[in-house]
Amino acid sequence: MGRHDHCFGFEADFVDDLRCIPMAVRRKLDLVGVKLKLVHWSDLDEGERQRLLDWPDDPEALAALDLWLVQRTATMAAGAAGRLEPACGAPWQQGDEPPEVLLASCRQLGLTLPPHAWGQLDELQRFALVKLSHPGHEHRNLPLALAEFALLA
Repeated sequence: MGRHDHCFGFEADFVDDLRCIPMAVRRKLDLVGVKLKLVHWSDLDEGERQRLLDWPDDPEALAALDLWLVQRTATMAAGAAGRLEPACGAPWQQGDEPPEVLLASCRQLGLTLPPHAWGQLDELQRFALVKLSHPGHEHRNLPLALAEFALLA
């Protein structure tokens, strides 16, 4: 499927210059367990940001990504990127049922997910929906993502 480097339409307002971290990069960061802050991202030049977006997501490539990020951020003014537990069995990695956080956000917005829709999404789409559903997130892009993924009736 090769969607490791895909940017979504709802990200269009900031992906032209990659000033914010695209979902595809955020997913790879979660997979390797690196907490890259926006200040780190901003310290990368445009070529490096594009390189991270293009970076493959097979296990060997992710190990190389992890090493590159550790080395690259070690000398940054903000300090080295933080560490998280690498994603394993995260809600977006499960294709059977949509997570409650997404369902709750949809209810707040007066939206319902079509039955079986979750299982038809790819992992990057599921990742984006879960991230856009987090409490404290304004959910501005959630309806846009749902529409883009053809999940709005």
